[in-house]
Amino acid sequence: MTDATILFRDALQAAFGPLDWLPEGDGTIRRFFVPGDKAGTTNGWYCLFADGIASGAFGSWKLGGTSTWCSREPADPREAEQVRQRIAQARAQREAQQLKHRQQAAAKARRWWRDARRADPAHPYLLAKGVRPHGLRQRGDELLIPLYSNGELVNLQRIGPDGTKRFVYQGKVKASYSPLGVVSPGRPLCICEGWATGATLHQDGGYTVAAAMNAGNLKSVAQALRSKYPNVEIIIAADDDRLTEGNPGRTFANEAAAASGALVTFPEWPADAPDTLTDFNDLAVWSKAHGIA
Repeated sequence: MTDATILFRDALQAAFGPLDWLPEGDGTIRRFFVPGDKAGTTNGWYCLFADGIASGAFGSWKLGGTSTWCSREPADPREAEQVRQRIAQARAQREAQQLKHRQQAAAKARRWWRDARRADPAHPYLLAKGVRPHGLRQRGDELLIPLYSNGELVNLQRIGPDGTKRFVYQGKVKASYSPLGVVSPGRPLCICEGWATGATLHQDGGYTVAAAMNAGNLKSVAQALRSKYPNVEIIIAADDDRLTEGNPGRTFANEAAAASGALVTFPEWPADAPDTLTDFNDLAVWSKAHGIA
């Protein structure tokens, strides 16, 4: 045990919470369980160089981003260069591992998609959302929603009968999306969060849609599609998370629109609509239940 490993663990604990182990200082990428994550996962990673001026990097595969650490300020340019090279080495190792994980996840997603059957229109999730399968497939009792990046299938969102949603572990999500319809000149392209919202916009409004899966991915998807389709009108069909502090649906949608030169629209709630409704699918289901066209 060295002072460096203890100090580095302190930095990890400040970011992730209490840890009952000490890091290894051999300069290789190592993974660990992050307190609060699903049992059995190892989303945390770190790389520590304990010799010389101790330095390293760490982060979460789940959350993204990289934090760097150094036991003290470099005393001279030689030490500063050593720290810089080590941090660069840690980042390179992390990126190589992330690429490997994503490639493995994409291979699994393609295999599952290939072997799956057509989705049952009577699947409980589809019935609850009032939408058709629109080309989805099914593996066991789970719906499979394909996510594409640069035209390639890179991940699947799996939805169980009770609405539970999971991605293929370690698969790419950022800037990937699930398409409904074909982009064509003169027709707007809608970007939304969830697939069910996209299905509602597609089947009820006739829109071409890209479902980004979550609010935090709207900006990346919007920028990717703006780059691919510079002359197509893009509309962010946002969620309105009225009961959530900061209203992330509105916040992230406005950021995505500003970053991609897109328009943004929100559901227009009837006066008697409950505040628990958040998206265009919620509005469609509620309106149908109350006999509103």
